[in-house]
Amino acid sequence: MRLLSDSIGRKLVMAITGLLMVLFVVGHLAGNLSIYAPGGLNAYAEKLHSLAAVVWLTRIVMGVAVLTHIVISIQITLENSAANPVKYAVDRSLRATFASKNMIWTGLILGVFIAYHLLHFTIRAFPGTYGNDTLGRFDVYTMVTSAFGSFFTAAIYIAAMVALFLHLSHGIQSTFQSLGLNNEKSLPAFTGGGKWASALFLVLYASIPAAAIVGFLK
Repeated sequence: MRLLSDSIGRKLVMAITGLLMVLFVVGHLAGNLSIYAPGGLNAYAEKLHSLAAVVWLTRIVMGVAVLTHIVISIQITLENSAANPVKYAVDRSLRATFASKNMIWTGLILGVFIAYHLLHFTIRAFPGTYGNDTLGRFDVYTMVTSAFGSFFTAAIYIAAMVALFLHLSHGIQSTFQSLGLNNEKSLPAFTGGGKWASALFLVLYASIPAAAIVGFLK
């Protein structure tokens, strides 16, 4: 099967790369939530620093997955737009949800956000509060909370999490469907589960900038 030229193959690649990204979202969230434990975020960051080879391998794999996912999604969207008659597109839209109709846009928003996030907290390309904590570790906690002290910055992150919610609320069930695991009986469970998981991601991820804005994290 020619994965990148065959329509079924491309959907399979989309599903696999999408699943990888969902797993990364879960793992990244688990690490981010350590911000609520005293010294937790700095300890987590120090542990990651000691696992540099694993971190870089993860970055490379996820970078390839994200780029592949974006390229194929744009390609499929353009092909569908050119091939589908207007009447078919209208009929299809009657059954579609807001999330499913805007997957390409929420995906592109997330792509831009990932680049911004890496520049912000990984490359540290923007002015910020950078230094060490009392144990001599890089003070990730202060870097993050001081950044989210800006309402504009916090709003960008919360808006991106709304885009993540919309993208995954349709994308999770779509992934299982492309992997052939969806049927009439399991569809409601995957659809509902995807929406609940996406809502949980939104609440937990957005809680961090929100907590910094109101002064809970400082």
